[in-house]
Amino acid sequence: MRKIVVIGGGAAGFFGAIECASVSKDTEVLLLEKSARLLSKVRVSGGGRCNVSNSCFDPQSLVYNYPRGMKELLGPFYSFGPAETMQWFESRGVMLKTEADGRIFPISDNSMSIVNCLLNEAEKAGVRINTEESVLNIVPKSDGTFIIESSKNTYLAHKVLVSAGGYPKTESYNWLKNLNHRIISPVPSLFTMNLPGNDVTKLMGLSVADAIVSIPQYRSESRGPLLITHWGMSGPSVLKLSAMAARKLNDDNYKVKMNVNWLPELSETECSEELFSLRKGAGKKSVMAANPFNLPRRLWEFIVEKSGIHTETGFANLSNEYIHKLCSILNRDEYEVKGKTTFKEEFVTCGGISLREVNFKTMESKLHPGLYFAGEVLDIDAFTGGFNFQAAWTSGWIAGKAIADALKQSNP
Repeated sequence: MRKIVVIGGGAAGFFGAIECASVSKDTEVLLLEKSARLLSKVRVSGGGRCNVSNSCFDPQSLVYNYPRGMKELLGPFYSFGPAETMQWFESRGVMLKTEADGRIFPISDNSMSIVNCLLNEAEKAGVRINTEESVLNIVPKSDGTFIIESSKNTYLAHKVLVSAGGYPKTESYNWLKNLNHRIISPVPSLFTMNLPGNDVTKLMGLSVADAIVSIPQYRSESRGPLLITHWGMSGPSVLKLSAMAARKLNDDNYKVKMNVNWLPELSETECSEELFSLRKGAGKKSVMAANPFNLPRRLWEFIVEKSGIHTETGFANLSNEYIHKLCSILNRDEYEVKGKTTFKEEFVTCGGISLREVNFKTMESKLHPGLYFAGEVLDIDAFTGGFNFQAAWTSGWIAGKAIADALKQSNP
């Protein structure tokens, strides 16, 4: 019996193993997981709810959520995208829901719904699973098979799917060195910006629904909700910016100037004109009490103080100079970023196997026929919102199907 070895018990590995074993019945599929716990990221994703995917169903739009992998994933998403992911889980009894921001979760709001579904489907398909077994080496043989050397055994595999996830250090990829694939040095992606000693952290817990964050020297900007934390700034806009600028931020040791536009719908000129107009009918109302743009009260007070405006200053007495200064901060509030913090338990890396060396129609290696890659072991990462899991489901499904198809062709 032909043996397929899947390396890594995460989202991509399970999808690949299940698809291959379901289609190719006369094949033994063995999944090896180095830790004692299967599907660890699936369990913690979305605060334990599991953000399965995103309702961005158009592949042309979907790919823009991938700073690395945008071009390569377009074709795969036409084959298996968010709609197919939803159908896959719902046809297996896991009902899903779409939230207002597009994120897709199980109706149970419990990641174990997804975990149990994958475990059950793997068992039904006959996938063998070994935990606490690390792969130490993959040796391609001249006949097209592979020797898999693990911490517990040695296997002969006819096809191999590497879905081992991302690693924080380049050395962690050493077990793949015999394959001669180029490894793009991994750096963190999806992290929050630390602003040590900045008074804005006194507003921790405060959020705004719409802001633009930017790093002018990189010409990078992102728009969306922003959250102020006790260490700095987070929220979808900041996490997206961190992914877009992941490599440059790493090169600069996470020390950079970041701007926040608290009024993305208004230009600085429009802001000034609005305040000049409002000043005429302000009466005795103070600037602090006015809050003309309906920002969170504590944020408005912080910005007024940052502008140097006295707390008792009446809106009607606000000078042109202070109006311009206030609008400058509202549109270009500058912060010194000094460091980062990993976003929750979800460590995402930018880096991995070079995408140029993988055929994205099948996820097969261009260097070694019979060797496939899926998931975050590739140099693919995405913005927060279910997009990283979607890349895992897609690449795992395509790899599993391609392996099964290749086996059929070799043994009709």
